[in-house]
Amino acid sequence: MHCHTAGIGAGGSGCFISTKLRHSWKFGVYLKSFGVTRKELATEGDAIVLDKISAQIAQSRYVDAAIILALDGVVNPNGELDRGRTVIYVPNEFVAREVARHKNLLFGASVNPYRRDALARLKWAKAHHAKLVKWAPSVMQIDPADERLIPFYRKLVELRLPLLTHTGGEYALPHGDDALCDPERLRLPLRLGVTVIAAHIASGGTNSGERNTDRLRKLLIEFPNLYSDISSLTQINKLGYLGEALQRPEFSGRLLYGTDFPLINTMLVSPYYFAGHLTCKQMHSIAALRNPWDRDVALKQALGVPSDVFGRSIQFFR
Repeated sequence: MHCHTAGIGAGGSGCFISTKLRHSWKFGVYLKSFGVTRKELATEGDAIVLDKISAQIAQSRYVDAAIILALDGVVNPNGELDRGRTVIYVPNEFVAREVARHKNLLFGASVNPYRRDALARLKWAKAHHAKLVKWAPSVMQIDPADERLIPFYRKLVELRLPLLTHTGGEYALPHGDDALCDPERLRLPLRLGVTVIAAHIASGGTNSGERNTDRLRKLLIEFPNLYSDISSLTQINKLGYLGEALQRPEFSGRLLYGTDFPLINTMLVSPYYFAGHLTCKQMHSIAALRNPWDRDVALKQALGVPSDVFGRSIQFFR
């Protein structure tokens, strides 16, 4: 339930990536992790990324489907997309259209609540079978605690759309203020009854002298409509967080399986980073798996993720 796509605008997708990101070393890493080249995108269009994701999932022994996330951009004072301040943009229309061609892909919408027509965009997303709404607050420059967003939150409740929002440090993309990803800022939507999924158990960073993960744990005790996911927790820069998620009682029954694809398909993730927890045989066996989805599941299983975490997404998004 946490899988990204991206594009350069090829094939009329409407996607774009900032000039700064396209000229950074990260761009080449992301292309490789998606399994595409610049030439393929230019000649076959951005939809090829979703074609490749679908093909990989079709070959997976463990994963049957994935929610593909759109990603809205920064909005200007007029409530319109600000391309100059947006790092990466993946339109809802593109994702909804392309996942409809694949039985194993589902639509995850993204709406910046400061858009002038944000409520209409939510209704459109629901009508096109969106399973959730995705935010990256520091990248999209959203303050979840802003009371001007109350109508947006009420519409999420009305449409029964969960909010999947990045919490903790943002490391994958150039960003602004990581304080916007403070779990405590989610009190407003939680109080209004929004079902919130705090991505990555708020791994990384601190606010007000507390670890973000500890701030999330307190909220989990207080709000039964708050969940989290285990995406990115096997990355080398987040070692220890998966074990914490599995051991802390506050997370029990609240975790969803996510991958943060395509990052699972980079050098950030390897079974060999867990030499203190896995045997040599386990590490070699997992590393030998060619399918990135199977490799991700096998690694997390070996590290103790229970079956209910893997199965909860089916119940959650039914």
